[in-house]
Amino acid sequence: MLTKTITIRDDVYKKLLSIKREDESFSELFERLVEDANPTETLKKLRGCVKFDEKEKMLSEIYARRAERRL
Repeated sequence: MLTKTITIRDDVYKKLLSIKREDESFSELFERLVEDANPTETLKKLRGCVKFDEKEKMLSEIYARRAERRL
């Protein structure tokens, strides 16, 4: 199993610790949080937080890849 080290602020750690179940590892907690997340709601929360410098280029690439999959 591959492991990663992440750094989080103390206040975030305390919040995570408060919702972590007693018999649950932090990996299991993160997995549960990600699986329970509603992707649409997550995207709505992120709306406006990201600036795309090359929006048209990115959209062209997305459309091209979609077209490739349909062939």
